[in-house]
Amino acid sequence: MTSSRDLEILLRDAAERGIRYRIESAERSVQPAAEAVQALDAFVEALPDEGMPDAEVLAKLDALGSPAATVMSGPRFFGFVIGGSFPVTVASNWLGTAWDQNVAMHEVTPAAATLERVAGEWMIDMLGLAPGSAVSFVTGATVANFTALAAARNKVYTDIGWDVEADGLIGAPDVKVIIGNEAHPTLVKALGMLGFGRGTALRVPVDGQGRMRADALPEIDGPAIVCTQVGNINTGSFDPVGEICDIVRPKGAWVHVDGAFGLWAGASQKLRHLVDGIEKADSWATDAHKWLNVPYDSGLAFVRDAQTVRSAMSITADYLITKSELRNPSDYTPELSRRGRGIDVWAALRSLGRRGVADLIERCCAHARRFAEGFREAGYEVLNDVVLNQVLVSFGEPEMTHKVIDAIQRDGTCWCGSTVWQGRTAMRISVSNWSTSEDDVERSLAAMIRIADQLKANE
Repeated sequence: MTSSRDLEILLRDAAERGIRYRIESAERSVQPAAEAVQALDAFVEALPDEGMPDAEVLAKLDALGSPAATVMSGPRFFGFVIGGSFPVTVASNWLGTAWDQNVAMHEVTPAAATLERVAGEWMIDMLGLAPGSAVSFVTGATVANFTALAAARNKVYTDIGWDVEADGLIGAPDVKVIIGNEAHPTLVKALGMLGFGRGTALRVPVDGQGRMRADALPEIDGPAIVCTQVGNINTGSFDPVGEICDIVRPKGAWVHVDGAFGLWAGASQKLRHLVDGIEKADSWATDAHKWLNVPYDSGLAFVRDAQTVRSAMSITADYLITKSELRNPSDYTPELSRRGRGIDVWAALRSLGRRGVADLIERCCAHARRFAEGFREAGYEVLNDVVLNQVLVSFGEPEMTHKVIDAIQRDGTCWCGSTVWQGRTAMRISVSNWSTSEDDVERSLAAMIRIADQLKANE
């Protein structure tokens, strides 16, 4: 039995170690040293018969794990669209973990459930989505897409008289699913999990920036779900969602928007034109652990018709408290048991306010434009129109581009990954961390160009 004093000592020790990691990580090599990764072998052992004291467990985690962690939380990690978790959200996450709430039923967890309701309403208003939409707090964009598309599946089958929740898909009428040719693979995964299959969707051609071509949409002559995208994972480009809605919604199609990071453009008056028309859609998905910079994991699904998502997700049992006048969070998510993700979303939004969120988005986009400008000035090809926070740069032939990326990662000043987009191999830069400064951009840019120039000179 842990005494109150032992508990206090252990948790203070954990807090101090976490604080030290965050402070030191800003100047650490972004990629961990090979020696630190090799040292992780010390974790690999048979489960001992006897336990280890809690303080020693924590010390071992810190001693081995912290040096081997890639500094994704730092200001110079540009490899994926990953936020760095604001200090207030790290703190709220710690407090929420101490609360240890299973956010399923409002009456049992009123604090966490209320914070989720408020945070969801703020998000709908800030992003310009349909008022009154249902909000689901889930793990990430994969499950957000799954949740929203489960609601879509429920609605399109209900409209043709098929109870998909009771009878499943065996023998069900066909539903036409339409996606862009550069839809994110997690959307395709969600379709597979819903029983539509990963390879059955009709793919619509895209333009030179990866935007779905509204003029190339297939004919809709029955139940259909059209999946659009705002924020192409390579280029940051936006499908013309409003135009697509105007074409397909009068024909009864459900329009979904995969906006894992691009949906956040709606939080900025300067960038909102990029998402014009998204309010016409039926559902939307995004991540808070991307541009809102809350700790992992935190995704959100929004559904205009709340009943459709409740029909797809809610469960009842004699032991559950399901009073109709309360918003039970489990009525909107695949999980019954889960952590209070909305606590961190509320903390971030309350800390930043509307202006702070807009400034965060706009600042990251300005950093992306500076990266593009710097590469062009250095003579390297930027492949995309930099409309948001994504930059694609080529260093020549695919082999040379991969060499440059590998060398940049080993250098440790910053971290970027590779991609292949429309047949071109490129380094992808994603800027979404709240702590990235102009100095971080210039420092990273200088290191990237220096490494590329050296390798090109040695060809």
